[in-house]
Amino acid sequence: MAIKISKKIKGYNVVKPDEAKPAVSAPVAAEPELATAEVIQMHEKVERPDELIGATYKIKSPLFEHALYVTINDIVLNQGTEHEQRRPFEIFINSKNMEHFQWIVALTRIMSAVFRKGGDVTFLVEELKAVFDPRGGYFKAGGTYMPSIVAELGLVVERHMKMIGLLHDPEMDPSQRALLAEKRAAYEGRAKKSLKAPATAQV
Repeated sequence: MAIKISKKIKGYNVVKPDEAKPAVSAPVAAEPELATAEVIQMHEKVERPDELIGATYKIKSPLFEHALYVTINDIVLNQGTEHEQRRPFEIFINSKNMEHFQWIVALTRIMSAVFRKGGDVTFLVEELKAVFDPRGGYFKAGGTYMPSIVAELGLVVERHMKMIGLLHDPEMDPSQRALLAEKRAAYEGRAKKSLKAPATAQV
């Protein structure tokens, strides 16, 4: 039977039908309840705890006169159990440079909302790293090219997610491992030969 809904649906829940009880039931010994970990799902309604753990990263770019300080705070899920896990909860960017204050505040608020929503938030890394500055990028210390300041922010978020175990570096396939082991053995062999070679006296 079809039911026509004339009002907006504001919420829903799944109601399970009551199972039919048998007329005569034999007494059954109660099974002991197994101890299970309390799994806390991330949700946008999760309240902010009084204390969060996190890390602060410094971004020094030639595009900005002053450095940017990126702070990412994490919430600990299932604390004290074997399923304990840190998840990003909020992000702040602080700097003396007020030129880009509006978009920095907007970006951090959106990212914090995504973190609180839960689910797979690792997609933010690739989205941020794919942003290019039309005026051109820059080289950071060590020679790494950054296409934009937003891309370096994505690199910082990726570094933090790897630190808390949310992202992992891709593992090498067996052929790459074999090649690396072969090159290492050859290098160690050359190093040993150079150490064993007798020193020649010069007159």
